[in-house]
Amino acid sequence: MSEKSFKYAIVGGGLTGDAAIKGIRELDHDGSILLIGKEKQLPYDRPPLSKKLWFGKKRVEDIFLHDTNYYAEQGVELCLGAEVINLDIKQKTFPADNGGSYKYEKLLLATGGTPRRLDIPGGDLEGVCYYRYLEDYLRIRGEAAEGKSAVVIGGGFIGTEIAAALHINKLHVTMLFPGEYIVDRVFPEGLGRAIQEEYIARGIDILAGDTAVSLEKKNGKYITNTKGGKRLESDIVIAGVGIVPSVELAERARLEIENGVVVNEYLQTSNPDIYAAGDVANFPYLALGDKRRIEHWDNALHQGAHAGLNMTGAMEPFTYMPYFFSDLFDFGYEAVGEVDSRLETFADWKEENETGVIYYLAEGKVRGAMLCNVWDKVEAARELIRKGERVKPEKLKGAIS
Repeated sequence: MSEKSFKYAIVGGGLTGDAAIKGIRELDHDGSILLIGKEKQLPYDRPPLSKKLWFGKKRVEDIFLHDTNYYAEQGVELCLGAEVINLDIKQKTFPADNGGSYKYEKLLLATGGTPRRLDIPGGDLEGVCYYRYLEDYLRIRGEAAEGKSAVVIGGGFIGTEIAAALHINKLHVTMLFPGEYIVDRVFPEGLGRAIQEEYIARGIDILAGDTAVSLEKKNGKYITNTKGGKRLESDIVIAGVGIVPSVELAERARLEIENGVVVNEYLQTSNPDIYAAGDVANFPYLALGDKRRIEHWDNALHQGAHAGLNMTGAMEPFTYMPYFFSDLFDFGYEAVGEVDSRLETFADWKEENETGVIYYLAEGKVRGAMLCNVWDKVEAARELIRKGERVKPEKLKGAIS
């Protein structure tokens, strides 16, 4: 197969890569674009995999960002189900496992992350689901018949969302995680325990402060053995224990790596013709004055589009403050900034642990805000964080309403 040349190459076929196309086309209407990614499906939205698809609010066909006609109209060559093997930054070329060889002028790494695996005996057992991809949803959806049982390992965002989804679909669910309460890295203790009690009241078994030490499969059932001596039998095992940024290609190209691919405020890597965005990028969060890597939908969307703009020569700093959201039964929230339960928190409740705003503070300054069943106030929270003013927590009462 002969080498193909493109002005822009996007490695990664998810939301970030798709958004980059839009960014490129804002300023360059004609430059050739390659979108190459490991998944065989067209780019799709990931949040519905643990939310709306389970609640009947979306169908699988609704989650795809565009159809093939869109990419053709945008002058994009799609190369799906193919993995880039190596990256020659001097020659600006790369081979893929489909036998193709490609040349670029500007390249975007939108490689995202892969699910963290359980490093225990049986962690690689066939059928254990490390929930992240559309194929995972399709498989588990097919197995999740009413009356079946599931063990969900992990008490973070994915674990809590998929546990709620399975329960609503009438499975018996057991959650297993090492923290004292669900989403303990984000929720203040009072809120976390209140939501956990709601899960328990609905019939979900919670094994907090415990971990899986081995997995087995016997007579068609999975057996999860825990550090606390429990032996949990289930039809399904789902692990949601975070992701690892997919930096292997960047490492082979000897780009700077530190908790992801390091980029500057323009989303350029240590090689100025290569950009990175989305889950894989460790970027300067200008509003907070530090560097971080963010694994949420809104960041992937806006950062991908911004990288696309800068690849065309715009070279504008990325100043956007991404937010994230979740729905846990009747409790929904949107959050922005640094929402870390280790920070000082102040809760301005209208209804305790149901409706209100939680502020996260460091050195007297608001670093983040969680809007609990409060909607359309993310921009107000952003403005409060951007100000960076010292404030007494009690003065925050009514600051966002």
